[in-house]
Amino acid sequence: MTEVTAPALTIDALGKKCPIPIIMLAEQINHVPLNSVVAVLADDPAAYTDVPAWCRLKSHRHVGSYELPGGGWAIHVRRNY
Repeated sequence: MTEVTAPALTIDALGKKCPIPIIMLAEQINHVPLNSVVAVLADDPAAYTDVPAWCRLKSHRHVGSYELPGGGWAIHVRRNY
């Protein structure tokens, strides 16, 4: 099992529809140090695919998506620049 890095920042986008979780991530990712992890909490099924796609587009790293006990995911993104 891969060790999960504790996020430097958690963005609560639960209950928000895409593209709002992406917009929140884009606005806040530069607030964490380089190589830090941002966790986006989201329950919109589109976010599950859209956040990793945004990472590829913006050259950040999608670390993983982890199911939340109450539904949705914690989608971890590592800031690359």
